Amino acid sequence: MVTIKQVSERAGVSSATVSRVINNADSVKEKTRELVLNAMEELGYRHNVIAAALASNKTHTVGYVVPELHGSFFGAMMAGSEKVLRQANKHMFVVTGHSDEALEKQEIEALLSRRCDALILHVEAVSDDYLIDLANQDVPIVIVNRYIEAIGEKCISLDNVLGGYLATKHLIDSGHIEIAYAAGALFKADGVNRLTGHKKALEEAGIYYDENTMAEGNFQAYSGENCVETLLQRGVHFTAIACANDEMASGAINALRKHGKRVPEDVSVIGFDNVDFASYLTPKLTTVNYPVRDIGAMAARWILNQAYGNNKVSMKHILKPHVIVRGTTADRV
Repeated sequence: MVTIKQVSERAGVSSATVSRVINNADSVKEKTRELVLNAMEELGYRHNVIAAALASNKTHTVGYVVPELHGSFFGAMMAGSEKVLRQANKHMFVVTGHSDEALEKQEIEALLSRRCDALILHVEAVSDDYLIDLANQDVPIVIVNRYIEAIGEKCISLDNVLGGYLATKHLIDSGHIEIAYAAGALFKADGVNRLTGHKKALEEAGIYYDENTMAEGNFQAYSGENCVETLLQRGVHFTAIACANDEMASGAINALRKHGKRVPEDVSVIGFDNVDFASYLTPKLTTVNYPVRDIGAMAARWILNQAYGNNKVSMKHILKPHVIVRGTTADRV
């Protein structure tokens, strides 16, 4: 097995310099880095991560739990984290919990057993008490898209109630009073909170909230279609519909068009999240901005600070959303 000492001798540098190259340290001059990398290639050197982990008590890996790999929301969040971690020469292990309590716990324990240095958690089914207990253990964690007051300094979330409120207020300010709502899964906190914001905006405007005007989906596009179909089958008349996320909004638009309704001339549609495809729909989707890529990056920077002692970072724990007005909403005439 080729050793660091052999690489250092071939490159004509110290073993410490070889270690800095392996760890992607900024302090190494580019010419020196090239000498070391060439020596590694010539000798067939492969860094022994396990041995290094035993020596340093660090694996330089961060465990990442998300509900699904489906959809652009989680992809954007993980991309934000991955970019920050890769620049710091850290690696991500990604697993899915599928919003199932037993599976979320199983995957968290699996990551811990693989000696991940820290965890980024987007979990929906495990209890607050479980996460509080986990946060008090040795492995640093950060929780995204969920706020738990007892460990608020380890949480990053969006004010989903405010986001739901702003979405419906935009429709009301555009002159709509017959407003339907396509909810996300209501066993999830963000689904409940966004609906709560919708109700708040209606109440503030003196518009009665009728349960019949709400249909529940699951944050996926097909469920947005199903929500519109359900509302139309109930005979609900609406000139605008607020959707719990952009995927559901895209599905809702498809269903409306199948029924001969124009967007926004007949029905205004607003989404939530501002995922990448929202600005590529025709017309472009009016939505509530959720800076999910920034949240992913912020979570990664927090982990670098907590697990690896990088430069101190400040973190906003609750972010404020805002409406991005595009082409799927219009004034009611």
